[in-house]
Amino acid sequence: MRGRTDVAIVGGGLAGLSAALTLARAGIDAVILEAGRVMGEASGRNGGHCNNGLSHDFAGVRDRFGVERAREMYRAFDAGVDLVEAFARDEKIDCDFVRSGKLKLAAKPEHFDKLKRNQEILAKEVDADTAFLTRDALGSEIGTARYFGGVLQRRSANLHVGRFGIGLAEAASARGARIFENAAVLDITRQTPGGFRVTTARGMIEAENVILACGTSRRGPFGWIRRRIIPVGSFIIVTEPLGSATAKSIMPGRRNCTTSQNIGHYFRMTADNRLVFGGRARFAMSSPTSDVKSGRILERNLREIFPQLAQTRIDYCWGGLVDMSKDRLPRSGTHNGMHYAMGFSGHGVQMSTLMGNIMARRIAGEDVGNPWRDIEWPAIPGHFGTPWFLPAVGAYYRVMDRLH
Repeated sequence: MRGRTDVAIVGGGLAGLSAALTLARAGIDAVILEAGRVMGEASGRNGGHCNNGLSHDFAGVRDRFGVERAREMYRAFDAGVDLVEAFARDEKIDCDFVRSGKLKLAAKPEHFDKLKRNQEILAKEVDADTAFLTRDALGSEIGTARYFGGVLQRRSANLHVGRFGIGLAEAASARGARIFENAAVLDITRQTPGGFRVTTARGMIEAENVILACGTSRRGPFGWIRRRIIPVGSFIIVTEPLGSATAKSIMPGRRNCTTSQNIGHYFRMTADNRLVFGGRARFAMSSPTSDVKSGRILERNLREIFPQLAQTRIDYCWGGLVDMSKDRLPRSGTHNGMHYAMGFSGHGVQMSTLMGNIMARRIAGEDVGNPWRDIEWPAIPGHFGTPWFLPAVGAYYRVMDRLH
């Protein structure tokens, strides 16, 4: 590989692919440099949720940033879900996209009032298309007595993310974007008078602009990022096909579900009636051994929540690394003249797709807003890439979940 391009994109996940497709549609030459395989890391290792709304309580974000900025951040997630839907529709990507809605479930009785207050604030301030469901009302949504109420956000969706990402790659390539796999970036040098020289495992390329969409990359010249991103393992198991009757009995509403605990769960039904069930079963990095250990914990949790699945076979188990920021808000801007977007903190399907698109549009000269602009992003003290503190963080959150 050698030559020039308008934009070199580091990372072949959803942010990078979205940027490449957006640039290619605008007639701008783009090259994706992926250290492994396209969609092989976090973008392709999640549970397929594409949810609207902040993961934080809206009131807390409002108090920190002001109501208008908080609304902008909240509505960015709406825009992200809309963009995923538009890409799938316009590029004819067969990825089972469906507007399922999302339920955030109260895992303890004392969480009921907090969720109810948050929904009332959402409905008043930013999203009238929400509802609060009492425990009795949950019976029409989910076949378990484990939860005590929930907030419904109707604009959320789910999809087969792997097929969506590969569809983005094929669409970008068809329009002229070049994608290089096994092309780990080894060095990025800023040129004089302008542009960058990007050295990879497959050669060198010169670029007018660089987009960093590499998330938790643990290799390459990304020390500034590594000091600010915490790679946290997230783990998933998937059941055998349940059959329509069993699927209807456990998830009649077919919503995306998340829970209110710090170390909680997320789950949904697939188009072929499998239950995808995930969570941070262990505060550990993902690896083949770690994934298996975490999968066993998730299997126990699944059978506790849905005892009617006691004999159901588990067909798949995997893990991946979430690019977590300290405050769990995304970050996007410029550093040393390069554009970046990351820190999606477990909500990357919709937000990485949106931010890849926004970075590309800004490079193309469009005056489009960045919802995560100008947020302070200091390095995490003592953190240089390996998250040695994860076991302590996990222990802290387990205690908090027991006490609150």
